Amino acid sequence: MKAAVGDRLVVEGAHQGEPRRIGVIVALHHDDGTPPYVVRWFDEEHETLVYPGPDAHVEHHDTRLGR
Repeated sequence: MKAAVGDRLVVEGAHQGEPRRIGVIVALHHDDGTPPYVVRWFDEEHETLVYPGPDAHVEHHDTRLGR
């Protein structure tokens, strides 16, 4: 998994009825875009250091803009 600042991290709910979480990647710890990422979550408005698991994917900034 690789990401850039401004991409979204989407984490699907691991259990039935658990909502997905969406946040924006605000900082990287590696220049090559590999985890971990500092993510600002939209639902809780705080930042956490995230090591994404298999239930997560990145929505790249350019993809969301239709480029």
